[in-house]
Amino acid sequence: MNAAAQLRRTHAAAQRVTKALAYRARNGLLAAQMEAGHLVRTGDILDRLGADDLKDGFKSWYGRHVKKAYIAANGQPPLMVWAQHRTTGKWIHVAVYSPFDIALYIGLASYKQTKHLARPAFFQAAYTEAA
Repeated sequence: MNAAAQLRRTHAAAQRVTKALAYRARNGLLAAQMEAGHLVRTGDILDRLGADDLKDGFKSWYGRHVKKAYIAANGQPPLMVWAQHRTTGKWIHVAVYSPFDIALYIGLASYKQTKHLARPAFFQAAYTEAA
C-alpha cells in the first residue's frame, strides 16, 4: 500500500473514534500518570478527604485557590488535561497536580468552604491514600 492510501485510511479511522479515546489521545502520557495516581485533580483530593458532599460550585472555587497557590509557588501554571466532568459528562480542561503538592493544602486553608479540612489528620489521610 502506498503512503497516500495509508494516510487516507488513518484519517478515516481517526474520524470514527469515540470522544473518550480522542481526548485520551490528546492527554498522552498524562492520562497514564493520572490513572496510576501520580497526578490528581482537586476533586480527587476533596474525595480523599471526605468532602465529596461539597457543591460543584464550591469545588471549582477550591480549584481556583489551588491554582493561584501553585502559580505563586512555582511561577507557572499547572499541567492541564482533558477530563470528563463527573456530573455533566462534558469534556473540560482541568489542572492536575502531584498528590504531595503543597498548593493543594494551601488551597484548602485559604478557601473558607474547605478551611475545616486543613488539619493535619486530613493531610495524613490524603498522603496515605496517595502512596
